[in-house]
Amino acid sequence: MLVHVEEADPAHSTLTRDVDLMVRREDLERIKEAASKHGFRFRHIAGLDMLLAGSAITAVRLVYEDNFAPEKGRILGQDVLVIPVVDLLRMKLSAFRDKDWVHVRGMDAAGLITAGIEEKLPAELRVWLQQVRETE
Repeated sequence: MLVHVEEADPAHSTLTRDVDLMVRREDLERIKEAASKHGFRFRHIAGLDMLLAGSAITAVRLVYEDNFAPEKGRILGQDVLVIPVVDLLRMKLSAFRDKDWVHVRGMDAAGLITAGIEEKLPAELRVWLQQVRETE
């Protein structure tokens, strides 16, 4: 989310304690092995794969590249793959957590949630997006 919002309007960017990391599914075993050497435990919880160093609050969530058609973004001058806005919005709305809805508000305020993005959402998520907007 940070990459998209920073590009669109940095005034609406926020940092969170958790990290979403886009990885290739075929690299999962190597990732788990490397992470374990640094004190992380792999867990599959509620349909999500994550690496935990402490609690799920500070988890590194693994997002698989094969689930999306990644876009190019930039962080500190480096090209990185980032999740497309519409897929990020689906994830944030589906999580149904306050902190994700705060992120949705930031994306919306930065102008990332266009009519074209909205029409790609399932009807149920469009209703939830409207609820987010009404509770600002």
